Amino acid sequence: MELIENCMNKVLNGKSITMKEALTLASISSNYVSELAEAANIICREFNGNKVDVESLINAKSGNCPEDCYFCAQAARYNTNIKRYPLLDKYTITESAEKAKKSGASSFCLVCAYREPPEDDFNAICNIISYIKDKVGIDVNCSLGFMTEKRARRLKDVGVKRYNHNLETCKSYFDKICSTHNYNDRVRTAKIVKSVGLELCSGGIIGLGESLEQRLELAFEAKELEPDEFPFNILIARENTPLAKNRTLDPLEIIKMISIYRFIMPKTIIKLAGGREVHLKEFESMALLGGANGIITGGYLTVGGNEASRDLSMIRNLGLEV
Repeated sequence: MELIENCMNKVLNGKSITMKEALTLASISSNYVSELAEAANIICREFNGNKVDVESLINAKSGNCPEDCYFCAQAARYNTNIKRYPLLDKYTITESAEKAKKSGASSFCLVCAYREPPEDDFNAICNIISYIKDKVGIDVNCSLGFMTEKRARRLKDVGVKRYNHNLETCKSYFDKICSTHNYNDRVRTAKIVKSVGLELCSGGIIGLGESLEQRLELAFEAKELEPDEFPFNILIARENTPLAKNRTLDPLEIIKMISIYRFIMPKTIIKLAGGREVHLKEFESMALLGGANGIITGGYLTVGGNEASRDLSMIRNLGLEV
């Protein structure tokens, strides 16, 4: 298809596609999704090689979050029947990091459900990260909510590699999925993270009820932040949340979007994250050959996922590296 080839060549020559071009790509029929994915794969390999970034995470402090993100099972105000617990102890988190390294993950992310951590918890987290860096020897990332510059610098000092703070959705749709903070609050933390020299992981979720154009706006807005990594999540509608009745997305619709995100962010790690097992099913391999070059393995915050051995086998069987 000439449109796909022209857009691919534009990106390979160091130029950016426009919103109009992205919308046109998003409107192609399902008959051309394989061709679009192949073009995205060419872009991905040209700028990123054959390596797939494999990450494992732990939900180190679960639930009771004061924010009201409408998709989130960890918001205190929604009765989602998840396990809720305070910050786990150092040895439990370290054991999880050791398991991640043995499973083949190249990084370990410590995630906590906070708006921002209380001082005692933040100090404990910094001590835990230092301990893991010393005892396990794995790259440590974290996601702890909003950050000040002082705290971000401390995380950098204790050895954190990458900080996660997702945009979640585009600016024009953000007030439809959260009322306790705004889009600019999230951008502010993302910029603070980068300003102190931490790598930035900032992604989002599709399937929140956003329009096709807003789905693409998310990618273009994320690109402005120049994230090192973009976690690509697909909504798993959770019981008793405001988005519980949102529709399930078609796998080819998801593949199409992953591929277009690669056109928009050619050098960023686009990481398959929450919802991939539920929505993509047998199309996971197509996603890894259609623009994605990262994967979260072993489960997520409140739902399970593929075993690491299965994911690593899938990656190697595709001729890719871990």
